[in-house]
Amino acid sequence: EVQLQASGGGSVQAGGSLRLSCTASGFVYHDYAIKWFRQAPGKEREGVSCISRSDGSTYYEDSVKGRFTISIDNAKTTVYLEMTNLKPEDTAVYYCAAEESIWCVAEASNFGYWGQGTQVTVSS
Repeated sequence: EVQLQASGGGSVQAGGSLRLSCTASGFVYHDYAIKWFRQAPGKEREGVSCISRSDGSTYYEDSVKGRFTISIDNAKTTVYLEMTNLKPEDTAVYYCAAEESIWCVAEASNFGYWGQGTQVTVSS
């Protein structure tokens, strides 16, 4: 059974930093991607960043490029999203999702495995 465990949200002031973690378990094969999505109140869920477990390729949504960094640990089971220079518009519930044999640019509906959300609040 595939499980994703997300953690690391919190409240910071604008310009601050947070690190989110997503630990995946239960995958039989290593050809999967883990993607972070976020959803702010009244807005649609949007993709933020993604990393491929198989080749390490990454994806960033334009608004977070240069501020967020996604990485995977040596055991390749935990994905980190390092968020720096946070802005109030980054406030949202962040979710990690995973799917096998998928491109990072895929939409949320294509990801079958989801972790619980973690709240990120950035105050001005």
